[in-house]
Amino acid sequence: MIYPSIDKILNIIDSKYELVHIISERSKEMTKTGHYQMPEYQYKSKKNLGRALEEIEANLLVVKKD
Repeated sequence: MIYPSIDKILNIIDSKYELVHIISERSKEMTKTGHYQMPEYQYKSKKNLGRALEEIEANLLVVKKD
């Protein structure tokens, strides 16, 4: 099961497509730079995709809209 729940995150981000785009970009950034918004021991997920979801749920990523 994915943590955090997609339903909770869709209250923050309007579209599933936008969510996929944001998560993929953040995951690539984590892989490339090794920079995380939280200490690594606080993440429940071991993979960067899950960690990106956790950052969105914790409001650590700001999504700017045009």
